[in-house]
Amino acid sequence: MSDKLLVLDGIGGIDLGRNLAASIQNHGILTEYQNMAEMPKIWMHKPRSAIAKIRNKKNDKDSFYCLPKCDFEQLEKQINQFKPNKILVIGFLYKFFEPKRLKRLADKLGIEIFLYDTDSCNLYSSRREFIFFIESELIVYNAIFSFSRVVTDFFQRKNLNAFFCPFGDTIKARQLSAEPVIDVLFVGSADLRRIFLLENIVEKVTIYGNRWQRQWPLMSEKLQQKVIDEPIWGKQLQLTLSVSKIVLNITRIPFYGAETGINHRIFEAMSMGCFVLTDHCDEIAELFEIGQEIETFKGMEELKQKVEYYLQHDEERQQIADRGYQRFLKDYTWQQRSAELLTKMGLLI
Repeated sequence: MSDKLLVLDGIGGIDLGRNLAASIQNHGILTEYQNMAEMPKIWMHKPRSAIAKIRNKKNDKDSFYCLPKCDFEQLEKQINQFKPNKILVIGFLYKFFEPKRLKRLADKLGIEIFLYDTDSCNLYSSRREFIFFIESELIVYNAIFSFSRVVTDFFQRKNLNAFFCPFGDTIKARQLSAEPVIDVLFVGSADLRRIFLLENIVEKVTIYGNRWQRQWPLMSEKLQQKVIDEPIWGKQLQLTLSVSKIVLNITRIPFYGAETGINHRIFEAMSMGCFVLTDHCDEIAELFEIGQEIETFKGMEELKQKVEYYLQHDEERQQIADRGYQRFLKDYTWQQRSAELLTKMGLLI
């Protein structure tokens, strides 16, 4: 029987899972992709979920409960029709299907289940939900591939079969503008740490992302004027990256607190040949040569200094961007990252 892989994407709002699935298919593995958010929902999910949470709270005030929103019978039907021998979950499963129920079905059919952990750091600020994720979901997987070295080490201390597997991105034609029109580009949602840092480079920065107007009272009038309060994706994002001198990456507070910062934005920008300036964490130096392929900053003052320096040194900035792009092509395309995943899953030799 030839190998078949079912990809269940829990973060289908972005193209990470779709691009990864396409790269896996390019390795000759028969692959079926499913965005779980598009699967049929259970009847009356919202009121049933509210009632279930009240009951759970009554029984255990300190626990977390999530009623999965999707109809498991539809997933079971898809699995029986496609007949995969491996399933790869992207992000998480518990919001869509009960992990232990999938595990029982997989064991019955002889299917191995794997997770590409892309979002666990976002759960750090929600202690009960993070514990739920560990105790109710992570235990069902044959192996876990995490985007973060810090998270991988943590999972291994919990006796989980975890491997460090950084993000990648698709290869894109470089479209660098002869005359970039944006000095410093930041793309992302608002949080307090990002606001404090961006206030220090307010004269140079352009901001895209959602939920910024909710933070208006915390921001200076100057910074408010630098915000386009809307998310950008796909072609629009690529075009905006291509006309920016510096792509600034500021990790979210939970990531920063865990000292991990290798999020997808770094690889996305490097795939466009952009100069990337990101907050420092030890993981960066494991993947890229700092000052040669990427630049980092530690704190507000260093951020301001490096922005000023690299805006005044075009040739040096471009050389770092070029070397970063070559490193991306060598090690961090999805085709290369998926080969590592498939090898660990036993699908490639």
